[in-house]
Amino acid sequence: MEKNVFEQMAKKYDTRERIELAKVISTEVKKKLQETKSKTLVDYGSGTGLVSLALTDLVDSVLLVDSSEQMLEVAKAKIEQSELNHAQVLHADFTKEQPTIKADIVLTSLVLLHIPETKTILQNLYNVLNENGQLIIVDFDKNEQVSHPLIHNGFSHEVLKQVLSDVGFKSTEIKTFYHGENIFAKKDASMFIAESMK
Repeated sequence: MEKNVFEQMAKKYDTRERIELAKVISTEVKKKLQETKSKTLVDYGSGTGLVSLALTDLVDSVLLVDSSEQMLEVAKAKIEQSELNHAQVLHADFTKEQPTIKADIVLTSLVLLHIPETKTILQNLYNVLNENGQLIIVDFDKNEQVSHPLIHNGFSHEVLKQVLSDVGFKSTEIKTFYHGENIFAKKDASMFIAESMK
């Protein structure tokens, strides 16, 4: 089994920069969570919960899913500390196994860039969603300055829209919402938010 780099990073993952970026992301995601008090949310690739734990008051329940047990240990400690009774964690890797859980909303934030098979993971996330479910993706716009063997260098809106459509999503809206310095592989970059309906 290949070593999960996030296992080593977990304890030191919540840096000031990551916390700041997570605040920017969760603020943007909140705009997509209108009238969702009765809905269930899955955060796929949740890491330590920096984004989704800021959303717990907008939904009925939150399930943090990650392939790194260490990341989830950190998340679990935060959940217990904040007494968030409606937040739980699940150790799983949907690139290697078919998900059996169901949810009304799936969020994946700065995760797609780490997954080689974009279409496969999007298909699996589509399968998690209940009918008329909502997929929210936050990731980096295509960036020619970024070159790294283990990650995508961001995503073109048109290409991503097409893949989401191929997977079965009825509609997708994508917009760039943030530009920052040194936020993507130590390069200046912009982030988009995509909302797709099943």
